Amino acid sequence: MQKETEIKLRVSRETLAALREHPLLKKRNKSGWERRELMNQYFDTPERDLAQAKVALRLRKDGDEVIQTLKTRGQSVAGLSVRNEYDWNLPKAKLDLKKLDGECWPEELAELDKKTLKPIFTTDFVRERAEIAWGRGKTKVVIEAALDLGHVVVGKQKEEICELELELREGEPAALLELAAELAEKLALMPCDISKAERGYRLYDAHSYSLSLPAPQITAETPLDDAFAALCWHLLGSSQRLAEQYRFNGHWRLLQDWVESLAELRALISSLGQAAPRQSTHDLRIALDALLEDWRPLVQAGLDDEDVRKAAPEQFLEELEDPRWGLFSLSTSRWLLAHTWAADRNTRGNRQGAAQLGSWLPRLLGEEANSLQLQRYQQQPEDLAEQLPRIERIQVWLHHARSVLEIPEMDRLYGELNKLAQLANESITDEVLDARKQQAIAVYQTRAWKMLLRL
Repeated sequence: MQKETEIKLRVSRETLAALREHPLLKKRNKSGWERRELMNQYFDTPERDLAQAKVALRLRKDGDEVIQTLKTRGQSVAGLSVRNEYDWNLPKAKLDLKKLDGECWPEELAELDKKTLKPIFTTDFVRERAEIAWGRGKTKVVIEAALDLGHVVVGKQKEEICELELELREGEPAALLELAAELAEKLALMPCDISKAERGYRLYDAHSYSLSLPAPQITAETPLDDAFAALCWHLLGSSQRLAEQYRFNGHWRLLQDWVESLAELRALISSLGQAAPRQSTHDLRIALDALLEDWRPLVQAGLDDEDVRKAAPEQFLEELEDPRWGLFSLSTSRWLLAHTWAADRNTRGNRQGAAQLGSWLPRLLGEEANSLQLQRYQQQPEDLAEQLPRIERIQVWLHHARSVLEIPEMDRLYGELNKLAQLANESITDEVLDARKQQAIAVYQTRAWKMLLRL
């Protein structure tokens, strides 16, 4: 068994060619590019038991070699994946079921009849790979770079494979993100944690690709730094999965959710006060603001304009063909992995970062609720939009961490605040102004809001 640590980056054919000649890869390329044709057959039961257990089983033909591979459930966060991989060389292209036992076979599949495993789909592609190595401080880094071009095929359906895979052979995971971010400065690289196997299953069954990621495990005892990091990773990973799926099928709701995940990330990083000094979040905030400035108005316009919704997929493809999205994603991953927000903060900031969420969060929400001054906007609803950033800071914590608060009716408050935020985003009309007044009253009168005002 070996542990596979890699990052997948979706690219265009033009970018794939540019990577082959990229000066940074040329400088660090210790082996030259080796070209191989890989034929891969994936297996599962008719009920797709392996897919449900997050297991991938394949036979790969690599020249004269036949390799049986089992990849088990791992962690994949914001494009950087870590999972266990088992490989066996076989004499012929036929599954050896006897190998699928012992420590490699997941316990949840212990009762599975392995004789029901059948071919499901193929992923056939040409891979050009090279060993990329350099010194990083006092340590050596070795990464296998693979340029893959081919197709996933399910019956008569197929989807192109065009990607860069960077797999860590020696060194720290941060080196993967460092190399990818340097390449993304001039080239459009889209971090994407959908594997070739997941693409095959998605073609086989369009509903099989899960957009939802497991919710972060946060409790009242979780230190603020840990809760913040977990939520940021979750939102970044969600935004990448939404971007991939919207690119694939163009469903309007996915674009709305993508923008919402970016807005939540923006609100989250501005909510920590001295625990995340402004200079430490400056570049991230600038990048997020640029994305939201372009896409928020489009999503708002698309709510009532079908022509905007129809044109959006093509505009989104143009976004993905620009380096901006990939560079933002990779830079944010590096920022999170290095805990950059905590690097230069003062003693008070360190104390806040170490504080338990159950004691820090009520104080934050109390301060934000009092500063919002909802009674004012019952009289001046035309100015409510200026408070949208504050409302969103409250919303993001209520969305993901309200369970740690010992305050009644938090679910109701979260719902009422969502309505208020939607109205704050709408263009001003007499009807909208009246609705803002009524909704400000509705929020103010909830038991949860009144308790926050007293904190």
